[in-house]
Amino acid sequence: MGSAIRGSRVGAGPMGEAERGEAIARFKVSYWCANGHETRPSFADDGTVSIPAEWDCPRCGYPAGLDKNNPPIPSKNEPYKTHLAYVKERRTGDEAKKILEDALTKLRGDDVL
Repeated sequence: MGSAIRGSRVGAGPMGEAERGEAIARFKVSYWCANGHETRPSFADDGTVSIPAEWDCPRCGYPAGLDKNNPPIPSKNEPYKTHLAYVKERRTGDEAKKILEDALTKLRGDDVL
């Protein structure tokens, strides 16, 4: 059995439409991103599909739209904020100094209740 195709079994035939079912008609829609990349996803042509206004570009990740001359503007991603950045948004410098002084007083044992 040296001529057998590796991974096949006796009686295995080619997979065709008879085993998978009929293929539905499809159509492609062109989307363009701000970098000029064209993306052409295909959709089922059965009358039930609604075409989205935007599609993510697989090359750059920018949003792509249906109008080649007016692609969607990519949203600006904010960088990751540290815990300290969030604290600084909630507290002023004077408040931070007061909290630090209170914490140091407690740690030193100078706090008299």
